[in-house]
Amino acid sequence: MHYKSMGLRSLVMKDLFGKALYNYVTGVSKEDLLTETSISEQDVLPISYLFRTYDQMPQIEKKALALSKGSVLDIGAGSGSHSLYLQEVRKMDVIALDSSKGSIQCCQERGILKTIHKDVFELHSITFDTLLMLMNGSGIFGKYQEVTNKLEQLKGLLNPSGQILIDSSDIIYMFDQDEDGGHWVSTENEYYGELTYTLTYQGKSQTTSWLYLDFNSLSRLSEAAGFQCELILEGDHFDYLAKLTLKQV
Repeated sequence: MHYKSMGLRSLVMKDLFGKALYNYVTGVSKEDLLTETSISEQDVLPISYLFRTYDQMPQIEKKALALSKGSVLDIGAGSGSHSLYLQEVRKMDVIALDSSKGSIQCCQERGILKTIHKDVFELHSITFDTLLMLMNGSGIFGKYQEVTNKLEQLKGLLNPSGQILIDSSDIIYMFDQDEDGGHWVSTENEYYGELTYTLTYQGKSQTTSWLYLDFNSLSRLSEAAGFQCELILEGDHFDYLAKLTLKQV
């Protein structure tokens, strides 16, 4: 699996991800991360990739940053690369949010002015023009059956003309095919994009649930939550960028 869409930023039980980010930005350690899913073998994720500049970002991320408007909430900000670009280059009002304390400390070290250390689904009484959900933004939904409910919660964070910019990947390509073109998919989970995701850093590991969502499913589930869903761009690794806007009554 390509690490551009790896589900990293929900791994906060031990906050290994946040620790790795903070250690890197403060010069304590440049040790890379090891990642593994329930359908893929362990692979190295270069820590430096998480601190990529705008020029190093894939086109999907660049497009999302170009489409961002008004006040922005960068959900799962991680190292803050997207927030930093919006703040410093586009001069936008952006808040970096992450449930990882280490990630938020990293963002602050990098000069991001506004940060929130909180689970986005516990955030209330504030609204935005853009909710930015990048690096497999659908991952925070966890389970297929939770998508519509959690999108309905995110509606409370949007201004009436607001938008959600979210990317994800259709990982059906990772499953074996038969000679008729059908895919051999385990029925262990309700949906083939539901994975367990394990991160290892400095000899310690933690595992979480993570969701990769194909566009058709996102479109259907977001419509049930009261959104219109538009496919904006498709990437080189079965990934895509979508824009969700509130249905007009």
